Amino acid sequence: MKKPLNFALIGAAGYIAPRHMKAIKDTGNNLIAALDPFDSVGVIDSYFPNADFFTEPERFDRHLDKLRRRNSGRKVDYVSICSPNYLHDAHIRLALRNNAHAICEKPIVLNPWNVDALQEIEKESGKRIYTILQVRHHPSIIALKKKIDEGPKDKIYHIDLTYFTSRGSWYYISWKGNIEKSGGVATNIGVHFFDMLSWIFGKVKDVQVSLSKPEKVSGYLELERARVHWNLSLDAADIPKELLEQGQRTYRSIKVEGEEIEFSGGFTDLHTVAYQKILAGEGFGLEDARNSIEIVHKIRKMM
Repeated sequence: MKKPLNFALIGAAGYIAPRHMKAIKDTGNNLIAALDPFDSVGVIDSYFPNADFFTEPERFDRHLDKLRRRNSGRKVDYVSICSPNYLHDAHIRLALRNNAHAICEKPIVLNPWNVDALQEIEKESGKRIYTILQVRHHPSIIALKKKIDEGPKDKIYHIDLTYFTSRGSWYYISWKGNIEKSGGVATNIGVHFFDMLSWIFGKVKDVQVSLSKPEKVSGYLELERARVHWNLSLDAADIPKELLEQGQRTYRSIKVEGEEIEFSGGFTDLHTVAYQKILAGEGFGLEDARNSIEIVHKIRKMM
């Protein structure tokens, strides 16, 4: 039986952290240490009640270093990173400094040049930097990619992307409402869609922004094999009335040549799939994330 791997987690109090905890548990591994400046992390008890917890990064860093030096079988193999976007770069470096691989939420970094710098550190350390691009694992998206790959090579597809996910006033007070920390709406809620589109339809050729507000942004994206009109919003007023009446606060739609791609469900276990792929040596890395980072960086510069 394969020996369980040891994980540490940064950003344990965040919204997405429980999906990482579940993925670590579902893949038969251990979470032995977690970090977050906020101590509302009782969710850890549902997965790894014996994990050590820290609110200060300096003490967390020291703890990982001590585990590495003791040679006691508790050295951390992977550090999962769910911290605010602007801290991803620093926390990835912390992981590699402690001789561990990094698994980082999207966007892996905010700027394209950060990708280049991390690639150098990855080579120096001999450790890998992985990113969670879970939409690529969705069955409907895999089927769409197969269809496009097997279709006419010279066809340019017309796509409409709409993603509305309402947020309350807390959002704009938190780091997510600060463009310097989150990258803005297009980065925070759109990056995984831009990644998916560039994965299927090729590299970016042109980016345009037609509407830019703190709560919504829309524009045009030209890829090698697609022309995309995209619309992203955090405003509940943009969600179709019939969905709001049903208690739904999210609306997502991708139309390819006018045909709706159904992928409204099936997202909750995709982090586990991503971890399974990473641990099998098939995870997505820095270069896989580059296209989407370039797209959202260009959008941000136009806002």
